[in-house]
Amino acid sequence: MKKLEESYPLLKPLIKAIAGALGSNCEVVLHDLYDVEHSIVAIENGHITGRNVGDSSTNLGLEALRKGAEDSDILNYMSRTLDGKILKSSSMYIRDDQGLAIGSICINYNITDFMMAASVLNDFVKTESEVRETFVNDINDLLKHLLDESVQVVGKPVPFMQKEDKMRVLEFLDERGVFNVKRAADRVAAHLDISKYTVYNYLDEIRNSKERLSPGM
Repeated sequence: MKKLEESYPLLKPLIKAIAGALGSNCEVVLHDLYDVEHSIVAIENGHITGRNVGDSSTNLGLEALRKGAEDSDILNYMSRTLDGKILKSSSMYIRDDQGLAIGSICINYNITDFMMAASVLNDFVKTESEVRETFVNDINDLLKHLLDESVQVVGKPVPFMQKEDKMRVLEFLDERGVFNVKRAADRVAAHLDISKYTVYNYLDEIRNSKERLSPGM
């Protein structure tokens, strides 16, 4: 098996450069798989996993040797240290002319704090339900939105609506409190092409019908 040693002058500065770019939360390791018991020949930010130069390969290095010329790079996976740190890792293998793994560059980014922050953020943004709420500056804009929505609920343009359809529109608007707005009845009457008195008559009919159907009535 060919040793990686002749590539050390090129790879060791690369290890240092990657760690320098990604910061102290990123461990970068160069393994020479010629000696799996002492495979680490360069390491930056070894405090993350507690390893040093001269320490051994991981199980992934052993598996890469076992697989021979198979493509065994593993990118963007999650792993954990013995003391519980959560790592986002990638292991890329250096191969000889026969495609056999002779070394690897491993990047282990400590994302423990990010995972904790994500948990807090997810808990903060979690809601019990989604409620449609329309935010406007002018009450007339809100009335227009609700009128347009009521027509969509009925599924017919106003000129094609019968009495039952218009009553459905009024029921929809009444349930949303539209008639608490001053002169809303005038606006609704004009929209439905009926008189204001017809609006009130229809509303009385709708509300009286609901009262008759209410439990205990």
